[in-house]
Amino acid sequence: MRSKFVFIASGLLLSTPAFAAETTIVPIVDLRLRQESVEQAGLAHDAEAITLRGRVGAEISNGAFAFLAEAEGTIAIDEHYNSGLNGKTAYPLVADPENVELNRVQVQYKGFSNTVLTVGRQRINLDDQRFVGAVGWRDNEQTFDAARVEWIGPGKLKLDASYVWSVRTIWGKDGTGARQQAVDGDNFLANLSYPTPWGTLSTFTYLIDQDEVAVSGRRLSSQTYGLRFAGVRPFAAVKLNYALSYAAQSDYHNNPNHYSAEYWLADGGVDIGMVRLGAGYEVLGADTGLALTSFQTPLATGHKFHGWADQFLTTPPDGLHDAYFSLGWNRKQLGKLSNVGVNAVWHRFDSDRLSQDYGDELDLIATAKVGKFNLLAKYADYRADRFSTDTRKTWLQVEWSY
Repeated sequence: MRSKFVFIASGLLLSTPAFAAETTIVPIVDLRLRQESVEQAGLAHDAEAITLRGRVGAEISNGAFAFLAEAEGTIAIDEHYNSGLNGKTAYPLVADPENVELNRVQVQYKGFSNTVLTVGRQRINLDDQRFVGAVGWRDNEQTFDAARVEWIGPGKLKLDASYVWSVRTIWGKDGTGARQQAVDGDNFLANLSYPTPWGTLSTFTYLIDQDEVAVSGRRLSSQTYGLRFAGVRPFAAVKLNYALSYAAQSDYHNNPNHYSAEYWLADGGVDIGMVRLGAGYEVLGADTGLALTSFQTPLATGHKFHGWADQFLTTPPDGLHDAYFSLGWNRKQLGKLSNVGVNAVWHRFDSDRLSQDYGDELDLIATAKVGKFNLLAKYADYRADRFSTDTRKTWLQVEWSY
């Protein structure tokens, strides 16, 4: 738990104890050291990236108000990689450019019953981040200049709605061209969820209006409407986890492409002691007409889905089918290590249209915690058939937070 520093407001309030206000300051310190190696067929060199990311800030609370400010900086200790902005195109892409920026600055108000209002540059993660997320895997996370309301109603019904006028991307202060620092627009994100004994039922509406022609020619402006049901349920000596989701997407506002596409997800798993088995099938459909357009998720935390080699952060024009299977093992304590886990995931990728075999991927990960240190080792091996090229990535990471 973070330490809290409490003091009494100075000045006139000190001479009037009845009106003294208690102010709480919670510091924010987060450090990450990561080594990433990438081998990609067709490029002259392998990438070797060692980056150090730091976030420093504080949240100051007084009564119903809270103010948070957080700076973020990334330095490249070893920059033998294409950061997307440094011009080293003979190397594979590692999307962690050097950067210093104001990551978050927000004002929050909790004075209304069961309601939280947040205005400013903030982190927004909705559901499993499949459609809206902070892209926390990258050193420079994605944040949102937004006005947000979170309301809890009867039966723990929850409304989470935001108006976003600018998306601050992972490319940071030097972002330019198709990799801009910020993408402006009029975006509306609404998520309504209700917990049941079997899981949480959510319905969502995401209206994405991207003004920047340089980023995508407005081709990522879309309207998405969907449902999601996800839960965890003990059954005899095992624990079941499951998720079902459906969404429909079409062009929105100034998008020059007129299209419609569908999204489907069926995911399930079972925990047997310390072992977890899982499987799923996810479909990002292609337009059934003449438009070479498919279901897109430009605000998602894309690295969480479709393999860690990041070959499908943008859905191919012919859509994507992802069949995956996972096997994992977790233990709360192992000697001096806590939260120890290993996991393997295998993906098979195919197109939604024209029956193309894209490729397959094997992902491996091991994680553990020692005190305040989080340790990670990770591996991804994408074998291309008819999409992209063979790509192999490895990571070693240490993260510490206060």
